[in-house]
Amino acid sequence: MDRLTELELFVKVAELGSLGGAAEALGLSNPAASRYLASLEARLSARLVERNTRRLYLTSEGQDFYERARALLAELKEAEAAVHSSTLNPSGVLRISASLSFSMQQIAPRLVRYHQLYPQVRIHIETANRYLDMIDNGIDVAIRNREFEPDSSITIRRLGSTRRVLCASASYLAERGQPQTPEALAGHDFLIYVHANNAHELRLSRGEQTQTVPIQGLLESNDGQVLRAAALSGLGILVQPSYIVYDDIVAGRLVPLLNDWDLPRIQINIAYPNRRHLSAKVRSFIDFMVAEFERDEAERKWTSFMGLQRTVGR
Repeated sequence: MDRLTELELFVKVAELGSLGGAAEALGLSNPAASRYLASLEARLSARLVERNTRRLYLTSEGQDFYERARALLAELKEAEAAVHSSTLNPSGVLRISASLSFSMQQIAPRLVRYHQLYPQVRIHIETANRYLDMIDNGIDVAIRNREFEPDSSITIRRLGSTRRVLCASASYLAERGQPQTPEALAGHDFLIYVHANNAHELRLSRGEQTQTVPIQGLLESNDGQVLRAAALSGLGILVQPSYIVYDDIVAGRLVPLLNDWDLPRIQINIAYPNRRHLSAKVRSFIDFMVAEFERDEAERKWTSFMGLQRTVGR
């Protein structure tokens, strides 16, 4: 017998004073209702309901059990309502994992707009330049750069792609010269992101041409912001995704190098655990970020060769 149905039936019997009325309210037949009530009393080893020819009433044990059962069912309904509400109305803490650079430049500046839309959601950003286990770390969404997830329990949604750009400050180039060919990169000081694929070589392509250039790091780091700060101070040549250096290049703080050559591009995805029912807070953030990237034409800017033609002296 279904224990929840037993409780619901008993509470209805107590409230309506009628087994037939309770059966009708719950969509049960009278024989089924009788079996549910008998099963409940047998399980509790107590007589809960007395009947005579004129009416039905609760025993003292039945009255005590009714108060407890009614409170239990009310709490269950409240819990169900809360969960249902959370799937419709974004609320609670949203835990996001992303690199420090992406968090600083692409998430944090957008949070004012997100908060205006979803004021009941509180944000926790876990900055990490490695991929955290989403389940073990309680991560709701993560920004990742690989094209697929080896874990089948993780779903990804594409946000866009970006070029990787060679650039340096005008002060560095004035002192060391501006390379015009891939071969001219030899002997330059590089600022290397150690988590990049093949971090100590550049695989450059232009049309049908491809060249692989080994590079040496004057500074190596696991964080793009450390390398960016060093490049702005004139320490060396930076190799970073366009979304990190785009504003610096447009503003003239950094100068793009060999801009007619391309490096392997990076795909930007938003990843989340593959659940049958996504919570409203997770769904709202995913849809928000996709809409933001489309509104800003982020992929067009970050993959375009136009707008990055600034050179020393211009």
